[in-house]
Amino acid sequence: MNWKPELDELARREAFAREMGGVDKVKRQHDQGRLTVRERIDRLIDKNSFHEIGAISGIAEYDEGSELKHLTPANCVFGRGKVDGRTVVVVGDDFTVRGGSADASISAKPLMAEEMAHDFRLPIIRVIEGSGGGGSVKTIETRGAANLPGGVGGTRWYWFTTANMARVPVVALGLGSVAGLGAARLAASHYSVMTRSSAMFVAGPPVVKRLGQDLTKQELGGAEIQTRAGGVDDAVDTEEEAFERARRFLSYLPSSVYDLPPTAPCSDDPERVEESLLKAVPRNRRQVYKMRPIIDAVVDKGSFFEVNANFGRPIITGLARLDGRAVLLLASDPFHYGGSWTAEACQKVVRWVDFAETFHLPVVYLMDCPGFMIGLEAEKSATIRHGVRAMAAVNQSTVPWCTIIVRNAFGVAGVVHQPANRYSMRYAWPSAYWGSLPLEGGIEAAYRADIDAADDPPAKLKEIEDRLNKLRSPFRSAEKFWVEEVIDPRKTRSLLCEFARLAEPIRSVGPPTNMSTRP
Repeated sequence: MNWKPELDELARREAFAREMGGVDKVKRQHDQGRLTVRERIDRLIDKNSFHEIGAISGIAEYDEGSELKHLTPANCVFGRGKVDGRTVVVVGDDFTVRGGSADASISAKPLMAEEMAHDFRLPIIRVIEGSGGGGSVKTIETRGAANLPGGVGGTRWYWFTTANMARVPVVALGLGSVAGLGAARLAASHYSVMTRSSAMFVAGPPVVKRLGQDLTKQELGGAEIQTRAGGVDDAVDTEEEAFERARRFLSYLPSSVYDLPPTAPCSDDPERVEESLLKAVPRNRRQVYKMRPIIDAVVDKGSFFEVNANFGRPIITGLARLDGRAVLLLASDPFHYGGSWTAEACQKVVRWVDFAETFHLPVVYLMDCPGFMIGLEAEKSATIRHGVRAMAAVNQSTVPWCTIIVRNAFGVAGVVHQPANRYSMRYAWPSAYWGSLPLEGGIEAAYRADIDAADDPPAKLKEIEDRLNKLRSPFRSAEKFWVEEVIDPRKTRSLLCEFARLAEPIRSVGPPTNMSTRP
């Protein structure tokens, strides 16, 4: 006598689970160009590393003799697997069963995924398609009562959804229509990516139509809308690209806040000299230039991983490596408002500085900031309030910081280029140019009487500009030790790699002291 009959029954139930919503629903998923949740998990993590939990949970049908006829699995699939050899938690929605709606799920499953990530200090990847919330309108009838959001026994999942952001890396993939709590789970992450055929919204087109807005899914919450609004960080063409970006994002991070980011082998010479940096910045201060080639020239080759590119575009944000060591990289983009900090750019700074603080990443800032954005629209968007929040985030951070002043540093936003209450490294290029405010426009106000009294006002204006520009030389500031060092741009990589090595032993491990849980 052995237990083979029970094992056969287990295998039969597991086979039902692998059928998901049935042949027709799986075919429909494929016909619409999307993978099933099980295919997604298989392609996301290391081969044969998935250990599923609760595979045979669901809704069963029994015959009159209490023998199992069929099992419809819960539409949440979760377990643990490995990404590049490191254990992660993966939880995914099965759209083939009731469109990923929670009334076909078992709420304990996604909750347990979050609990496992939290308590075992493991990164979590959410594969999201559907609503995943309190169910559909039909749920009122099937359950006989209306669900109270956050009602008795219904809050733990919501708590873990955000609490994990202060503890472990959270990655979310939007791979279809994502609404309601599904949208919240996508946004409540350190890094989110969606396919361009997907859409995310608080409520979908049928609900929004009742407000008089007749929109398609793409018009309401497509990738262009969400990445520009900052609701989702990145958009890709295929699900395979989304998986690759998720894996790469995690490669820069520790498994939890109780570890340090891993150092990778580096074959790129830390003393590499880039001649292109000598002419990267034009002498004409009115002429823009491309910052991304400068980034690529100073970090380890191929290591820059940009995030949130479509939002707050005066600031470039991403992860990179210096001599194999992971850093958060901030850089100004003069192609957008000259690098001025808009309200959105300030929000972006807050979020990613908090992120660096959470996961013990040193910060490198390639600066070209002429100040906060000015004008009516800037005032309407409360730029200065968001700017003060950015200042607070920078000043509250404790991670090592290094700033390269590439060109402009003006005004209050110019102050916010390193923490104010501790030692940080700082270097200026010869192209650097700074002050309380730019000369352009300021001279006319400060020297109005002299200019008006001159026989040739335009010539007088130019004379004053030339005189002040000589005083604005970074060497004059260096004479007074108002800036520590003016460097040859070609030495930038060497100095940044040295910074990364010096920063390595002084990073603290453990939960951050500032507010770092914000999505």
